[in-house]
Amino acid sequence: MTRPAPAYQTLREHLRDEILAGRYRDGTRLPTESELVAKHGVSRQTVRRAFQDLVAEGVVYRIPGRGTYASETGRRYLRQFGSIEDLMSLSDDTTMEVLSGLRRRVDVDAASRLRLDDDIVYSVVFRRLHDGVPFVSTTVHLAPAVASAVLSAPELAHGAVGTQTVIGVLEPHLPEPIVEAAQSITVAAADGAVAEAVQCEPGHPMLRVDRLYSDAEGRPVELSVSHFLPEQYTYRVTLRRSG
Repeated sequence: MTRPAPAYQTLREHLRDEILAGRYRDGTRLPTESELVAKHGVSRQTVRRAFQDLVAEGVVYRIPGRGTYASETGRRYLRQFGSIEDLMSLSDDTTMEVLSGLRRRVDVDAASRLRLDDDIVYSVVFRRLHDGVPFVSTTVHLAPAVASAVLSAPELAHGAVGTQTVIGVLEPHLPEPIVEAAQSITVAAADGAVAEAVQCEPGHPMLRVDRLYSDAEGRPVELSVSHFLPEQYTYRVTLRRSG
């Protein structure tokens, strides 16, 4: 005898069918967890699991404090990361536009995180687009000794457009390869520069991802601070059991 599908799968398929049928068009807010619990007679955990699966598929997206929204198929950018190579392969299907070329600046926080003796770093600001739609604004900070090798790189000049990544441009000039990226993910509001880059309103909730890249000797090489537009981006990580 065939067992019935778990309740979360049934709800997931129902919501997906409604979205694909046009019941909820792109950018339309779906019913709240409480509304779905009452309507379908399921638990809150069942609703959350169904939403989690739909977010992972890119069918819906969630904005903290606002709700869950339908996503037009193919409009949002989905990436699954599990290695440094995955980060470098961002260039495979996105375009990088340099908004502010690599230049010297004073940044106490970035210098501290790069473990520098003074407050001088070199920074480049760019955005990435998928199918012509901007989804992230990124500032990359480099130590002066590291930046010196790529100061004249045309890929990091103001106005440059290409499919490169900064670590892809940088790594051939390093004495040791990049082997680690320590990452933190938080929520932050878009400031004026970020809002202009990704075409949203200032103060809009963004997914902030900080990555500190280190080489084989454990030396910090690059600090990147990215603000992703949640309407246009899904972030997926695969976790595996150790041993």
